[in-house]
Amino acid sequence: QLWVLGFKTVMAASRRWSLIGLRLGTALRDIRSPSKVSHQCFSVCAKQSSKPRILNVSTLKPSSSVRFMFIQTQDTPNPRSLKFLPGKPVLGTGTLDFPNSSSAESSSLARDLFLVEGVKSVFFGPDFITVTKADAEIPWTDIKAGVSAAISEFFASGNPITTGEPQAETSNSEEDDEVVAMIKELLDTRIRPTVQEDGGDVIFKGFEDGTVKLKLVGSCTGCPSSTVTLKNGIQNMLQFYIPEVDEVEQVEDEVDEVSKKVFSELEKRLQDS
Repeated sequence: QLWVLGFKTVMAASRRWSLIGLRLGTALRDIRSPSKVSHQCFSVCAKQSSKPRILNVSTLKPSSSVRFMFIQTQDTPNPRSLKFLPGKPVLGTGTLDFPNSSSAESSSLARDLFLVEGVKSVFFGPDFITVTKADAEIPWTDIKAGVSAAISEFFASGNPITTGEPQAETSNSEEDDEVVAMIKELLDTRIRPTVQEDGGDVIFKGFEDGTVKLKLVGSCTGCPSSTVTLKNGIQNMLQFYIPEVDEVEQVEDEVDEVSKKVFSELEKRLQDS
């Protein structure tokens, strides 16, 4: 028994040293491969105005105050979500999730995007915007033009992207023990950047009795492959470097659960009518 205990201690120490190596590697910032970006791009006109509004692109008349913006789109693992790349910073750092229109009070751009027919949720990243459609049957061609027009006019307006506080890197607390600190560091340096490349994010919600509790947002919400990402990707990495982790569990905020229930009831009423 002492031999087994000693072996486990050596393995745990070895993985901790591996984590230190990861920290050094992160400091040097390995060169990442370019993201796979769709060649479907939009050049959208946006007329300068003091108040953002949805543009009717077909009726827009050229003028000296019109700006042209080149917006790229990128597919995500979630077929209902599409990543829009305006070619300039959105939040700069951190992320911000708008699961429904009632949560968009802090951002005029998010409110405008919800005015586009078929948009269910909006997510802001450092340099991208993820839009999720309400129905898989709605063609993206019907949504892209409206979303691109709203983004283009917003950036032409010069208004602030949000008055809310973005979800920054996981903050460390003096109450965090060594295990929680390592979980947060792995999430921020290795896991969240990868998930953000797919148009989503992972938010740390707690660690209890060997279970890491995470909230998935952006394109990860409702994604068919989110369970695989959570178990085969995130859980395996955390367990490899941190033996104290037994499993990873997806959780939702109480507000999100209520909103999800209300949306489901509304969707059911619309289908019955």
